[in-house]
Amino acid sequence: MEWNDMKNNQKAFFSLILLGFLLLPNVQQAQDMEVGLFGGVNYYIGDINPAKHFSQPEPAFGLIARYNPNTRWTFRASITMGKLIGNDTIVKFNESRQLAFETRVNDFSLIAEFNFFDYFTGSKRDYVTPYIFGGVSVFSFNPKHPDGTDLQSIGTEGQQDTDSNGNRLGPAPYNKFSFSIPFGIGVKYSLGKRVGLAVEWRIHKTFTDYLDDVSTTYASLPVAKQKYGDPGGNFDTGMKRGDESTRDWYSYAGITLTYKFDLRGKQRCDNFNQTNH
Repeated sequence: MEWNDMKNNQKAFFSLILLGFLLLPNVQQAQDMEVGLFGGVNYYIGDINPAKHFSQPEPAFGLIARYNPNTRWTFRASITMGKLIGNDTIVKFNESRQLAFETRVNDFSLIAEFNFFDYFTGSKRDYVTPYIFGGVSVFSFNPKHPDGTDLQSIGTEGQQDTDSNGNRLGPAPYNKFSFSIPFGIGVKYSLGKRVGLAVEWRIHKTFTDYLDDVSTTYASLPVAKQKYGDPGGNFDTGMKRGDESTRDWYSYAGITLTYKFDLRGKQRCDNFNQTNH
């Protein structure tokens, strides 16, 4: 992705974030708020692993806050952190490349959830529902070789090197910040008067092809960089290294535990329970 395209995409993302905040219900009008913890696993789909879901999963955790304006809709913000890894010799999609990476991903998401059934944490009647969700997120990443070397600064596709005429050997350096479209499915269950549980699978379609530091073609790199650009020495300059027509994905699967706070007082909650539950 070119730098100008990245800047335009960042502007579009922050416009979506602003719109999301404008659409969120006012806290004083919300029936309740839930805050809690997420724990589970995350994994990646991209040039090294183009199809195998839950391949090489790694632990992930996060924080979540939900606003519930009614029993069908929820608006939430979350911060999720985890590690993504990929290795040609393990996935075996293109084993001859012998490429491998790992990266920490820190994600901030704004998401709207729709409950298929009426749901209210603490209800004895409407205590379980499947739900779907979608939203926007911004995230940071920094792909490294398993030995700890920063791959973006190396320029494994020639981003940091030039020929005798000063022309860059590869594409422009990529940004370590990007945004994504998260969406998924889940099930909510009320464990008690104030404690709720949710199990969900969340998929992020990103707007970068460099989560794994693999996208375009092989470049004529200095010898010291060949270990990272073409570790097996099996390819020539200009040959295909990745698929630049696609973008990478990352996913989370796990459990969220939340604690409910009544934002408009006990009397408001009691009236709501008597009317609806």
